Amino acid sequence: MYYYRYENAEVNCCYKYLMFSYNVIFWLAGVALIAAGLWAWSEKGILMDLTQVTRMHGFDPVWLVLVVGGLTFTLGFAGCVGALRENICLLKFFSGVIGCIFTLELVVVVLAFVFQGQLREWIKSLFLANIRAYRDDIDLQNLIDSLQKMNYCCGAEGPNDWDLNVYFSCNDTHLSRERCGVPFSCCIQDPADTVVNTQCGYDTRNRPMREWGEHIYLKGCVIAMEEWLPGNIITVTIVFAVISVLQMVGMTLSRKLISDIERANFAFLAG
Repeated sequence: MYYYRYENAEVNCCYKYLMFSYNVIFWLAGVALIAAGLWAWSEKGILMDLTQVTRMHGFDPVWLVLVVGGLTFTLGFAGCVGALRENICLLKFFSGVIGCIFTLELVVVVLAFVFQGQLREWIKSLFLANIRAYRDDIDLQNLIDSLQKMNYCCGAEGPNDWDLNVYFSCNDTHLSRERCGVPFSCCIQDPADTVVNTQCGYDTRNRPMREWGEHIYLKGCVIAMEEWLPGNIITVTIVFAVISVLQMVGMTLSRKLISDIERANFAFLAG
């Protein structure tokens, strides 16, 4: 029986410590995201009563922070330990998950392009559901306000979508001071104002509709986001390309390290 011997087979230290450094950043980012998510839940009292999670009617942005943070932490930990300990199982786990995420991103992009109509309806339904829960969660409220202010829009398809919220509804039996109004983020702000008027949307929809455009944005946020994408397609492409390159670098480093470890192990057994 003949054995092929690798001369001076060893793990490349350059790849090993590049892999470690690459993952330390993501591991620390994961820790920061998890800490931020737990702090947000602590401020809302959810950590004291976890049953509140099941009573949320809209999307809680903290969930996204925790999921991304947990995934980033797990991958960063697997990559760091796998590189330092030359653990093939951890490195294969890291490479496999990164590969799955990369493939999933491509599938989502293709499906979003093919099923644009269905995607639009899904985004609209999600936005309307979160309008209903606007006052139920402070993080959700801040997210919607940020979207409306950044995109100069109001509601999913227009200001009347705020009728779905119990506080802003024009229902005659509704006694809220915000009745028939809109959130302050729908208001057209005067650049000279240094203090935000949080009551600027009160009674707006009690006025004649022809006057609304003087006070609030009339464009729906779904339409505004559709108009935003074509004008920023280069920025979106660059961001996607940078993320893809980082993922490819991680997979390449891990596969190279796995190859070196397997070659060194084979040389050791053969010797």
